[in-house]
This record gives sequence, C-alpha cells and structure tokens, in this order.
Amino acid sequence: MTLIPTLRPAVTDVTARITARSAATRAAYLNRMRAAEEEGPARTHLSCSGQAHAYAGAGPDQAALAGASGGNLGIVTAYNDMLSAHRPFETYPALIRDAARAAGGSAQVAGGVPAMCDGVTQGAAGMELSLFSRDVIAMAAAVALSHNVFDAALFLGVCDKIVPGLVIAAQAFGHLPAVFVPAGPMISGLPNDEKAKVRQRFAKGEIDRTALMAAEMAAYHGPGTCTFYGTANSNQMLMELMGLHLPGASFVNPGTDLRSALTQAATRRALEITALGQAYTPTYRILDERAFVNGIVGLMATGGSTNHLIHLVAMARAGGIQIEWQDFSDLSAVTPLIARVYPNGLADVNHFHAAGGLAYVIGELLGAGLLHPDTETVVGPGLDRYTREPKLIGDELVWHDGPGDSVNRQILRPVIDPFQTSGGLKKLSGSLGEAVIKVSAVAPEHHVVEAPIRVFSGQKAVKAAFKAGEFTSDTIVVVRFQGPRANGMPELHSLTPLLSILQGQGLKVALVTDGRMSGASGKVPAAIHVCPEALDGGPIARLRDGDLVRLDAVTGRLDILTPGVLDRAPAMADLSAHQAGVGRELFGAFRAHVGAATAGASVFFGGGDED
Repeated sequence: MTLIPTLRPAVTDVTARITARSAATRAAYLNRMRAAEEEGPARTHLSCSGQAHAYAGAGPDQAALAGASGGNLGIVTAYNDMLSAHRPFETYPALIRDAARAAGGSAQVAGGVPAMCDGVTQGAAGMELSLFSRDVIAMAAAVALSHNVFDAALFLGVCDKIVPGLVIAAQAFGHLPAVFVPAGPMISGLPNDEKAKVRQRFAKGEIDRTALMAAEMAAYHGPGTCTFYGTANSNQMLMELMGLHLPGASFVNPGTDLRSALTQAATRRALEITALGQAYTPTYRILDERAFVNGIVGLMATGGSTNHLIHLVAMARAGGIQIEWQDFSDLSAVTPLIARVYPNGLADVNHFHAAGGLAYVIGELLGAGLLHPDTETVVGPGLDRYTREPKLIGDELVWHDGPGDSVNRQILRPVIDPFQTSGGLKKLSGSLGEAVIKVSAVAPEHHVVEAPIRVFSGQKAVKAAFKAGEFTSDTIVVVRFQGPRANGMPELHSLTPLLSILQGQGLKVALVTDGRMSGASGKVPAAIHVCPEALDGGPIARLRDGDLVRLDAVTGRLDILTPGVLDRAPAMADLSAHQAGVGRELFGAFRAHVGAATAGASVFFGGGDED
C-alpha cells in the first residue's frame, strides 16, 4: 500500500475552518497550558508539609517521591465491579505501581470517578443522569489531579460518558502527559443479531421475561466492554485515532497476558514522556485540531456512535477548539464506510479486531489521504505508528506491521471497495431545526420518510400506544421534552425494538426527538438531538398529532410540511416527575445551565465564544 502524500481537499478545508473558527479560544487555552508548563514539575512548588501529606501512604515509594528522582504518575480510575467494562481495572493500580517502580518512577491512585452504564439505566429514571455524568467525571478527575504532585496521568476508563469526561479533564491539565489505558472487550457470547431477535419477540409478547433474561445474560456474560460497536467501543477507536492509546491497545481482551503487558508498557511510556525526561509530550500538543478531525474521520469510517456528535464537540471545546455538526457532515460525505460491526453488521468488535482491526482501518485511511499523518501521539510523532499491532513474543512486547489486507471482507473492506461511499452520519436542517441522523445501518429505501406524526412526551407513552395497537399506518414518532435542559437528554434506545417491528410490518416509520438514541442506533431512521429543544420553545414544541413531517437523509432536510405550525404557541410539559428521585434533585443546576446539544450539551461550554 502506497501512502498518498497529500490530504483530500475536504479534510484540509474542514481542518482549516475549525482552526480559523477556534483561533481566539484555542490561543487562550494554549497560553494557559504554556504558562503551567513553564512552572515545571508541580511537586517542586509544594511545601515540605504538603509533600509529606501526599507521600505518607506511598509505602516503598516514599523515598523516591521525597527525592523527586523519578516521575510520579497519577492514576485516575473509573473502576467499579458492577460494570463489566470497568471490572478489570480492580487489579490495574498494583500492576501499574510495580511497573512504575521497576522503571524508576512511582504511581499513586489520584482518585476515582463515577462510571454508570446506559445499558443498566436504559428506559429508567437513572438514565436522566447519564449525560450529566460526563461533566461530573471531568470535575472528579480534576479534583484528583488538583494536588499537583503528578508528572503525568494514566486514565483508566472505557464506557460511554467516562472517556469523554476524562478527556475533558486531561485537557484541563493539558500541560501534563496523559495515557489512556483501556480494559478491552469481553469475549464473544450470544451474537448481537440473535439477541436483537429475542428482544423483538419479547416486545411482541411471544416469549416471557425468563427467556429474555437468559438471552441477555448469554450476551453480557463476563468482564470487559459490551461487544457491539456502541459508544464505549467508539471511545476506544477515538483514543487510538487521536493518539492517546498505545497502538493496538483498544480491543485486546481482559485477563490475557497481552492485556497486562500493554498496561505495563503504558506505564513505562507515561514515565518516558514527562517533563523530567527527553521526550516530554503534554496532552495539549496531542489534542489539536488535526487530532479531532482524525477522530471524526475514524468515527465515520467505522460507523461509530451518534453520541459523539455531542461528546466530541464538548471534548474539543475543553481545549479551545470549536467543532460544529456541519464539520461532521462534511467529513462524512467524503469518508467511505469500511467497517461493518453490529449494529451496522453482524460482526462484533472481537470479529472486527480479528479481521484486521484499527491497524488496518488507520492504514487504509492514511493511504487514502483521509487522516492527518503528522499528528503527535503518546508514542511519538506520526499516526503511521498506529498501523502496527502488539504481539507478545515470549515475555517481550513488540509491535509488528498490521495487516495489509482484510481477513474478512464482510467486516472490513478497503477504501477503494467500501460498504458505502460515505460515512453515514449526516446533519439535518430545516423548519424543524437542526438534528443529526445515522444511516449506516438504515436501508436506502428508508432514507426518506414523509408521514403524519404522533407526538409523545416520553418513552412510556410510545410503548403504551404500541401495545394498544395504535400504529397502523406510516408514522413519524415524535418524542419531545427529552433535551438536556428538560430531563438530561436520556437515550431512547428502548424504542428501537418497537419501531423495528413496525418497519418490519411494511410501515414507513421514523423517530424525531430532542433526546439521544445511542451508539446502538440501528435500522430505523432517527433524527436525534433536535435543536432548539422543546423546553426552549423550538419548532418541535409546536407540533401536533397529524402534522405532516418529512425526514430526508438524502438531502439533509428535516421539515414541517403542514402550514402554520410555527405560528402556534409552543406546548408546555409537566416535568415535575423528572426533577427528583434517583438523585435527580442534585442535578437541578446542571439542567438550568447546560448548553444546547449543538454546543456539546455541557455545563462548561454553553456557546461558541467562551475563553
């Protein structure tokens, strides 16, 4: 494979406009980071008493810490043993401390961050805390690192909001090097398509809950990330494309010798890139405009999660970089879809990894001029380092060239013979506002839906109407008052089986919502993240049952066809039930101050002019 020396014009153009748009905010951020960098290792500025407090529990590492003779790593961990993806992290701190000690440094657990699972809270009240947990994670990680006794950070996290929150925090401490350390996916269980069929049968009433539970347990059966290509595994892809993982680290299964060797290698590398050494690589130099463009291209090429049209915006803004949905749409238009991983295909991430994985994907995209090749990474300059994959030869961890060809073209294809010529994520705009849609798993005949609407203010009402047999003709289901200000913008993924059944019956159906759909967005067209949201009086708040709406993923339009709708007063909703219970009362300030989905739905970055 011959690398093309020049980038495609669309990649260059999008990068240039992001850079221009971000000039003031990026400059302000860089000034802060360089000022922190010039102060040197933070431990040297602490009082003797402060240092003694920080080292009192360090045991055999006390002398090294007091002498400042080696780098000290701060471990920020999302470990808990309720979530399969984070269960493996229980043993990481001891492994990391031993590896750091052997390399002449030290490591301390700086702090823990919460890690919740959208799969557990799906369709329940707890889901209304999910998106806000990202910003809580960022703040918790900032508290962990605020003691200023660390020369670099190791971030242990995998799932949906955890990695974006940790990236936001890593950029707040962007003068420190940061290496992200994954846990890997669980081994394959019941195939995802079989699990989906069981869920549909349960929704139809054909099987009981015992049978449903048996299928779910067969699918989610051990430590590690869920094996479908949702937000969690999209996170891992991003960390490689953006240069924060060791090459090939994302999809190595937990509990293997290779997984342990990669964690030890991440520890050694973090020590090598501190300001105490000769290869100082602070995070702010890695996460520039080019890195975020690379991440977006990777998202499009692999059919990744729609949640990242929110998360990547917030992650970028933490470093003063302003990304807009149009940037995603324009990059999607020129990026071929070269991976089919469930829900966009039958394979899971283990099959994807075996077929060539990210080493193959990155090689193909670099060769096609779709990625910036000259970015900084935690292993040195140049993204071509990520076309290599790790091997454990005896006790030695080495990197070999990745596959030049796909092992299975039902899962991975070359850029010249893609599954689709575009990435499948698209911005929608029109009289109904702005929204996004993922069509990589949607059949072409469903890319355009024009139908009367049914309006609901929550998932339960949609499910009740379905059970009552009320959907008998082509219908666009509108679920509103699901935006960040209304109730924290929960995912509505539990509607997928119902809408899929209606589509399977030959009806034209679609979903339009100011909520989220999730990284598991499937074969039903869904215009999600609608802005302005209903609580802000957006057009979605003016709709009524029977209005005609057109969702057109081909032209990128989302329009109200019924005359006079925008002249109506916006509907009001009783949201009192969403203000308290399951901790929701503690998040009132978040709901009051959160920005729009277009700005990352963050309490930190509400608009485009922040410093």
